[in-house]
Amino acid sequence: MTAARKKAAETLARADVVIEVLDARLPEASCNPMIRALREFRQRPCLKVLNKADLADPAATAAWLEFYRRQSPDSGGRADSMAVAISCKKTGDAAAPSRIVTLCRQLAPHRNDPTKPLRMMIMGIPNVGKSTLMNALLKKRVAAVGDEPAVTKSQQTLDLGRGMTLTDTPGLMWPKIEHDADGYMLAASHAIGVNAVLPEEVALFLGERLLNRYAPLLAARYRCDTTGMDAVSLLETVGERRGCRSKGGEIDREKAAIVLLSDYRSGALGRVSLETPETRARMLAGTDAAPAD
Repeated sequence: MTAARKKAAETLARADVVIEVLDARLPEASCNPMIRALREFRQRPCLKVLNKADLADPAATAAWLEFYRRQSPDSGGRADSMAVAISCKKTGDAAAPSRIVTLCRQLAPHRNDPTKPLRMMIMGIPNVGKSTLMNALLKKRVAAVGDEPAVTKSQQTLDLGRGMTLTDTPGLMWPKIEHDADGYMLAASHAIGVNAVLPEEVALFLGERLLNRYAPLLAARYRCDTTGMDAVSLLETVGERRGCRSKGGEIDREKAAIVLLSDYRSGALGRVSLETPETRARMLAGTDAAPAD
């Protein structure tokens, strides 16, 4: 990560716009503070791309877009960041690449000249869809993709045509996650490798959040009554419904945890967001125990 950060800083010095790819289900939790610091040091504008919007709660995504829209403009009165929600893997979102290019040009109008190519740089944490976005922008597969963190191992810069270049970068994580909830959200969403987390612990966090905000989706998926249910009993129910049992016939909560996490990650549960601007504000204020949205 230290080497990747150093290389990213060198490349950023030659870039005009940062395209920061975020997970639409947890935009701020998936926002790397190191990337913010690097681009602000270089005074580079940023297009925040809320990817995987097809998996996120539409109401929450709309709230996040409004939240980013209200962010203060720079000293010159021009916004130094914009946000857009897309679904790179969704074929119906074919207009996403052209929207992204248009917004990047708005953020760097001084580079809208054949002699001054627009240099865009894709950044973000692991497994948020950076390489998938790059492939969509180039309209061909040039970057390896996969549902695992750290698929991209090195930078690559390619000519996008029409006076534009695009640099893809490896996923960057920061050394210390300040808020435990952020760590759990990142692990639940597969931004942190499976060897670094305990599935049951992550699933208990996820289960509690889903019970508070999306109980009807759980009831429909697992055909159960969630009234009075806590995260532990949810895992027991998932294990029972999906046949997750040990050799002794007991419910295997670790296997049940993997089922719950997989159903969330794939969208089998439905469209779910793990944070909203309101819940984020409550977490930062230390009052996340307040009633759910």
